[in-house]
Amino acid sequence: MKTISIDIETFSDADLTKAGVYRYAESPDFDILLFGYAVDGGEVRVIDIASGEKIPSEIISALTDKTVKKYAFNAQFERVCLSRFLGYPTGEYLKPESWYCTMVWAATLGLPLSLEKVGEVLGLEKQKLTVGKELIRFFCKPCELNLVNGGRTRNYPSYNRERWEQFKAYNKRDVETEMEIQKRLSAFPVLESEWDNYHIDQRINDLGIALDTDFVEHAIKCDEVNTGISQEKAKTLTGIDNPNSPAQLKAWLVEQGQSVDSLSKAEVNRLLQDATGNIEEILKLRQELAKSSVKKYIAMKNVVGADGRARGLIQFYGANRTGRYSGRLIQVQNLPQNHLKDLGGARSCVKSDDYNGIESKHGNIATVLSELIRTAFVPKAGHRFIVSDFSAIEARVIAWYAKEQWRLDVFEKGGDIYCASASQMFKVPVEKNGVNGHLRQKGKIAELALGYGGSVGALKAMGAIALGLKEDELKPLVTAWRNSNPFITKFWWAVDGAVKYVVSSRKPYSAYGLTFSYEKGILFIELPSGRRLAYVKPRMGVNNFGSDCVTYEGLGGAKKWERIESYGPKFVENIVQATARDILAEAMRRLSAAGYRITMHVHDEVVLEVPIGFSSVEEVSEIMGVTPLWAEGLKLRADGYECDFYKKE
Repeated sequence: MKTISIDIETFSDADLTKAGVYRYAESPDFDILLFGYAVDGGEVRVIDIASGEKIPSEIISALTDKTVKKYAFNAQFERVCLSRFLGYPTGEYLKPESWYCTMVWAATLGLPLSLEKVGEVLGLEKQKLTVGKELIRFFCKPCELNLVNGGRTRNYPSYNRERWEQFKAYNKRDVETEMEIQKRLSAFPVLESEWDNYHIDQRINDLGIALDTDFVEHAIKCDEVNTGISQEKAKTLTGIDNPNSPAQLKAWLVEQGQSVDSLSKAEVNRLLQDATGNIEEILKLRQELAKSSVKKYIAMKNVVGADGRARGLIQFYGANRTGRYSGRLIQVQNLPQNHLKDLGGARSCVKSDDYNGIESKHGNIATVLSELIRTAFVPKAGHRFIVSDFSAIEARVIAWYAKEQWRLDVFEKGGDIYCASASQMFKVPVEKNGVNGHLRQKGKIAELALGYGGSVGALKAMGAIALGLKEDELKPLVTAWRNSNPFITKFWWAVDGAVKYVVSSRKPYSAYGLTFSYEKGILFIELPSGRRLAYVKPRMGVNNFGSDCVTYEGLGGAKKWERIESYGPKFVENIVQATARDILAEAMRRLSAAGYRITMHVHDEVVLEVPIGFSSVEEVSEIMGVTPLWAEGLKLRADGYECDFYKKE
């Protein structure tokens, strides 16, 4: 036996979408119902565990045999659930090194993270059966107790044999579909180094990160109390029944003489600029009641396991255009910043239900709770966090690709890129909190908004107007940035030309250390790391300005599979972000090899759970800052800090 393809069907009273697979499989009611498998691409068998059938002993042995490759679509689900089925305790799981994820394989080729959608895009002969959703609802989830179903809370196979046979056929078809996907993708194997990255990712997810569950409980209670007070206050001020209702609140604002299009964050901020009295107070209450970040505390409560750790928070290859990691469940890639001076004191106030103390010492309760979300993540006893992240990683990478020498010199000397950019644009010296220091903010806005072809709209989206820049300053700022970065601007359009040439001629082309090629209906951009970005079914089109452009099929903004229009600077953004991702992945390989426990990573930052007295920030940052062999000349720097709870310095 060399390979085994697996798909399982399960029952749990936990909501998989909210709890995640690790917490889902911990439920006392968790069961594996069906085990579908095929050995070495052979005939698919379905073991009806719910009806008393047993998985063959040689298959059980294969699950722990590192020489047998296990394949599944979203393999993390099968591996974690089978770990529980085999009796592994909380926190211990089948080792991921011999598991391979067909979903990840599909993602490396720009395909969706859904078995059904991949089947549709590839036009498979054997696609996932659409009846599955109804059958999963019937057999895999608790049912409502009522007179019609005899007062039961779960549907067993014996309750509907016809449906159960359909469910077994559905399970078999899923294995067949996954095997056909493997066959179709076999022309484009995943790099072994990328499978190494996947296995490290799985170990990080298996380890998880500890939560201060006492703090989380008190934060939820604090939010409930504060929300109740705010709602009553809003009712008193407006006289409306439900201040949370946008329709009712808009109607009240119109009665007060306000012109209101919506109650979006931007619109409320606009109205607040001139608001006074009750209107100002109501709009501020609206901001408070609309804060969604405190919902992360609820997500933490749903996800945390019996040992106090949250697992499964990172999605490998979550962004299939670049291969970057994305967040799941608590969404750690989207945590609010913290600016409170005394985070520890604020945490103490929350844990002691000292609501007056929160407001008198630290500020608005909703804002304080939002800023404290990071601090709910804590190291286990006897450990502390070491947090280290790359400094200006994307700015460094794009300068390295484009050979924008003045920027490379700034990084070589450890300078401030925002000051240097402002100095380059305005031709005067700029120092942070010093000479011409007011220009640094313009340099920062330009750096954040304009690196990938952005113009006036990008500056506005980055908050340029809100930060004090005037409308008539924006276009000159764009021009000044582009004139100061001629090699980056040249890089954009060189990539644009390369992509158009390859899609039109279907001949390969190399430039800037990148190789562009067209193979079997896919545009590939090979990075210096050896990894390739993939764009499905590319073709030439015409953009809104009447110019030639390249389009391809992919997941759009609404997560729908559609044709997407792109151009040079956008491809450059993908290239730079993908390269930064590869640098992070390689750094995590080095940290893992050195024995560090990576408990979480967010964007370009790693969070390590390190025993007290072991290692230092400097040692970790030195490992992080090593330039990969394939990135000769790239100047990296990593900075870090220690903390007893997670925070952003």
